[in-house]
Amino acid sequence: MAHLSRLIGGMFAVSALFALPALAGAASDNKLAQRLAANCASCHGTAGVAAANTLPPLAGQPKDSIIASMQAFKSGTRPSTVMQQLAKGYTDEQIGLIAGYFSGLKLTEAGGAK
Repeated sequence: MAHLSRLIGGMFAVSALFALPALAGAASDNKLAQRLAANCASCHGTAGVAAANTLPPLAGQPKDSIIASMQAFKSGTRPSTVMQQLAKGYTDEQIGLIAGYFSGLKLTEAGGAK
């Protein structure tokens, strides 16, 4: 019985060991997403909400919606003055990270992001 307990404990230790890189990867993806999203701040605000509501907020938008918009800008099917050029500079993975970051922000009733 003690042998079985050690075996099960060892299996949990090994599975936890394999989970560590995934957790570290998620944390580094979040940091990368924050850095990439910082590029959007000059137009869309530091928390995904433009000053004086001059542009649609990014904070709290569905991830798939942000990805679709960015892909449309990137392909040129959605016209814009600036976004087409900016979107071309991101990989699909980076667009997904940015979209995930902004979709994770919540809008407050006052319009700001939390």
